[in-house]
Amino acid sequence: MTKLKVGLLFGGCSGEHEVSIVSAQAIAKALRAEQNTQKYELLLVYIQKDGIWQAGEVAQQVLTSGKPLPSATRGNLWQFPPQVTEVDVWFPILHGPNGEDGTVQGLLTLMQVPFVGSGVLGSALSMDKLAMKTAFAQAGLPQVPYVEVLRSQVWSGPCVFPKLCDQIEATLDYPYFVKPANLGSSVGVAKVRSRSELEAALDSAASYDRRIIVEAGVVAREVECAVLGNENPKASVVGEITYDSDFYDYETKYTEGRADLFIPAPIPDNITNQIQEMATQAFAAVDAAGLARVDFFYVEATGEVFINEINTLPGFTATSMYPQLWAATGIPFPELVNQLIDLAQEGIEKS
Repeated sequence: MTKLKVGLLFGGCSGEHEVSIVSAQAIAKALRAEQNTQKYELLLVYIQKDGIWQAGEVAQQVLTSGKPLPSATRGNLWQFPPQVTEVDVWFPILHGPNGEDGTVQGLLTLMQVPFVGSGVLGSALSMDKLAMKTAFAQAGLPQVPYVEVLRSQVWSGPCVFPKLCDQIEATLDYPYFVKPANLGSSVGVAKVRSRSELEAALDSAASYDRRIIVEAGVVAREVECAVLGNENPKASVVGEITYDSDFYDYETKYTEGRADLFIPAPIPDNITNQIQEMATQAFAAVDAAGLARVDFFYVEATGEVFINEINTLPGFTATSMYPQLWAATGIPFPELVNQLIDLAQEGIEKS
């Protein structure tokens, strides 16, 4: 039996580089599990923070140590390792910009080799929170109120910026969440309760992205649902995240013990069913493929459910919500990885 050569692509040029390495460690372990070792040959390909692609022993060194390589010279930036030509299917696990925003997906599409996850459109739509919210609105999915802001409005003259803040305050009630449109893992996100905090948060978000979203805060439980499939996706059980911090920021997400996951979430069956249906609707609305995690707000006092966002390359560590949700649904980690590779080979149009 000829083994399928799987190119595990990890690292990347984003602030979530280290998280990608941890996700890759878990996926590599699953691909080397007993039920998969006869089917797949693993080829590790690591992208340094400066964009240099590495394979072979160098990539294995990073995976084993869990530590990024220091930046090198840029002389071979566009020269891929020779092992790249051997790949039968790619498994990109690159979180954040330059990894799940359609850029790498476009490159892999040009390589004419199947890959796990969404294509260019689904990745780009899901990464840009404003574009994503437009797609959700078109699909009729309920969302909390928000205001779109551009960097040019924030970094403008002394007359424009105060008027922008006046408009936000007239539209939304405090507290707000100010977010860069194109960053993941809550990078650059701030919760604000006053005019001075709003001004500071807008200035900070503008340093990360030229497109910004200001979103109304809501008193709600944060629940998540995993989706698996292509044209006929299925939804997992629903999980809930609880934490003691002010909101689910980067430190809370990636510091052990700072957040608790409850799977399945202790919520009514009708709410679970609603969330699962909305998750697959969101998946279709952005033209996602393969996998996604969809996040929601459940307002227990009113029974309302609002969609928050979709993540087309969610964290994939052994303790991440996405694989845990599927494990609770009956698909253990090694089988989940196997199914994702099968979905990548289905040959659906991803571009």
